[in-house]
Amino acid sequence: MYVLQKLNRFVIPRTELTYPAHTLKMNEKASAAPVDHVMPDFEDACPYEFKGEKSRAVLVEALNTLDYGGKVIAIRPNNIRSKYFLGDVQAIMLGAPDRFHGIILPKTETPEDIVHLSRLLDALEEQGGWTTTVQIEALIETPLAVVNAYDIATSSPRMAGLIFGIADFSAAMGVREMIDNQNRNFHYAKQATVVAAKAAGLHAIDNAYLRLVRPDTPAGEADAIRAGLREKNEQSRDLGMDGTWVIHPAQADIANDVFTPTEEEIEATKRSLDVYHRLGGGSIADPETGEFYDEATTKMMLMQLAKAAQAGRVSYDYLGELSAKSKEVSGYDILEVMGRVA
Repeated sequence: MYVLQKLNRFVIPRTELTYPAHTLKMNEKASAAPVDHVMPDFEDACPYEFKGEKSRAVLVEALNTLDYGGKVIAIRPNNIRSKYFLGDVQAIMLGAPDRFHGIILPKTETPEDIVHLSRLLDALEEQGGWTTTVQIEALIETPLAVVNAYDIATSSPRMAGLIFGIADFSAAMGVREMIDNQNRNFHYAKQATVVAAKAAGLHAIDNAYLRLVRPDTPAGEADAIRAGLREKNEQSRDLGMDGTWVIHPAQADIANDVFTPTEEEIEATKRSLDVYHRLGGGSIADPETGEFYDEATTKMMLMQLAKAAQAGRVSYDYLGELSAKSKEVSGYDILEVMGRVA
């Protein structure tokens, strides 16, 4: 969860748009994209000739001049073992204080990687005169990272989330098919990432879908690509992912839709909770629908409504009243434990 201190709100991203950071035009397009989170990239998406000072200067200018419309801005530097890493982090931390919210650390493998970054941010926040705290998302994209995922998730109070990175993980594992059957081929690694994130009260973000509809894509093929994007994200949502990377703004509408409860789902959930509390709780059957409710299933409903609240479809006051009822009986507020409220 990102806490946007100056905007007094928090964000569990449904969509994280990654894009090359080395041109102002790309930053301008990203700032207007219909996503929750933008990820200017110095690493894999940045051409070799722009590595270092060229791309850093462009991004610092973009951060200081563009209006990102309240989005989370989290920057991916080159990885911690790269000769560019330190310069990337220093440039943005000292060149754009309080103008972004997070660092996405690629190729994270051990908790020590996060500790190193966190200490560096301590020093640069003080040097740069920051009044807000930079958070961290870790990319889980190697077998060692999957094994260490919970230790990574709990290695710093700056941690906001874990992101599964499929391309590097696929390469390391020697798996050739990483698009059509990805939620089968990478089921263990994806859910291990989710479990580690949720155990630490962080959000979990799925990898990007690597097929795009282009202007010259035939209509039938375009429909199949959109269907594949939706299916991948629906399956990822059902593994517990809170959102997904997108690699083009055109992917955002489908992704946002998948990770946001519908109005019908919201109303059905509100009605079910009302029935449950009106009938006194415990283990009951809905007299109208026959559905089974108990304290465990109502916690699932609260998590659903938390997503609706963040989308602006349910008030946080209403959500708070419901979670207070649950906590009064069980002593356990799932929204607090799972990092769904600030």
